[in-house]
Amino acid sequence: MQKASATYLASTNHQAAAKDIKLLVLDIDGTIAGHSNTVSAGVKQAIVATQARGIPVAIATGRMYRSALRFHQEIGSTLPLMAYQGAWIQDPIAQKLHRHWAVSREMAHQLLDYFEQPELRSLLSVHFYINDQLYVRELTRETQIYAERSGITPIPVGDLRQTLANEPTKILALSDDVDLIDRLLGNLRRQYTPAELYLTTSVATFFEATNASVNKGTAVRYLAEELLGLQIANVMAIGDNFNDVEMLESVGLGVAMGNAPEGVQAIAKWVAPSVEEDGAAVAIEKFLL
Repeated sequence: MQKASATYLASTNHQAAAKDIKLLVLDIDGTIAGHSNTVSAGVKQAIVATQARGIPVAIATGRMYRSALRFHQEIGSTLPLMAYQGAWIQDPIAQKLHRHWAVSREMAHQLLDYFEQPELRSLLSVHFYINDQLYVRELTRETQIYAERSGITPIPVGDLRQTLANEPTKILALSDDVDLIDRLLGNLRRQYTPAELYLTTSVATFFEATNASVNKGTAVRYLAEELLGLQIANVMAIGDNFNDVEMLESVGLGVAMGNAPEGVQAIAKWVAPSVEEDGAAVAIEKFLL
């Protein structure tokens, strides 16, 4: 579909879908949090108004659980938090871990071997997420920037293989070279089938690998159908990047942000203004308020 503006008129089908929405799911980075790394007053106001109408709001993010928790609390969500693309689903209030799907040690070793090839080793910052802690080989500039935004203290260990007594929830490779991340994604998607690993990018500089059963679409379906007794058609979701695609495709009303890549916008039912224009608030007001 073509990129739509905030003045785009919803079709009859969209209006009908909006009446059936009983759950709103939001991504964090690029959706409700922009350059400021905070949720704007306008977006918060729209979320609070949605909750006041009896529609609960949940977060689905690629972030670590600990890193996403402050956003969950800031928007006053009472639902389980879907972190690590949905690999980790936990209720912060009851402290109940509903689901944790990890990457096998074998796959983690194989990916690390790939990342540490001589032509790649110096170009990538590799992150292992284990038990909601971040382990790195060394503190690179990219890792330090990441840590500052996420509010997490990385643990440098030298050889990441020594962390693999436990299976990683997620594996991330960072590089400022967007073309390198694109090649990495393409090469590894040829090497591993979707039945072996879920491979995606959450931003253009982040390559991410999780358990093959993990994506935000399956996480939102689990939350809606298994935990809340809703149908996936009763869900509205808003996201901005390729790790949101499965979620936007599966829900009743999938909205992409104006700052989303064209490939993400193309699969959405509607495209909101950008995150810096409070696009999530515009979408919420349009369809739910």
